Amino acid sequence: MQAFDQIQELWQKHEVEVKFSADEMLQQAKKEVNGIKLKSALNIVGMLVCFIAIAGGWLFYEYESWTTHAGFVIFLVAILSTTVILYRDYKLISKNDFTVHPKEFLEGLKTYQVNRYRLYNQMYWFYTTALSLGFILTFIELLPRLGVVQKVVAVGVTFVWLIFCSTIFRKAALKGEKERISLLIEKFERITGQISTPE
Repeated sequence: MQAFDQIQELWQKHEVEVKFSADEMLQQAKKEVNGIKLKSALNIVGMLVCFIAIAGGWLFYEYESWTTHAGFVIFLVAILSTTVILYRDYKLISKNDFTVHPKEFLEGLKTYQVNRYRLYNQMYWFYTTALSLGFILTFIELLPRLGVVQKVVAVGVTFVWLIFCSTIFRKAALKGEKERISLLIEKFERITGQISTPE
């Protein structure tokens, strides 16, 4: 027991000063920004792949009902408009280099944060509603072609997927992204403070 007390006393006397230089903080923050840029670029590519796949499904198969065509148009408009918003936000964080234009970069990052919040709260509901309407309109023609079990599976999977994306996935994505971007803004503000005030 005496040895433990000596180790504890030694530990309490030992002070560790952790100090990151502005350069180290900048490297870490740049790495995080690159991660956000990559994720945004992958989202854009994913949306474009979906757009092409749905457009291909619409163009290469024959549909008789106007509701099916309307459903595909709604799908494509929703995907395209969301892709344009994602691209606009991607440009916000990729157009300025923090080391060259720190104030513009921080303003762009803050605008990106607000835009992402709007995307997950307002635009997301437009997107989900549009996809739901698109599914309903395309199902009018497609469901009668399917058997009873296939109908139940198609409608059930679609419904569960939309509910999952609208609740659990959306909230988790919003929370994670909000925290990540807030921390990033805080880091860049600290870096700016360290650079502007001599040590």
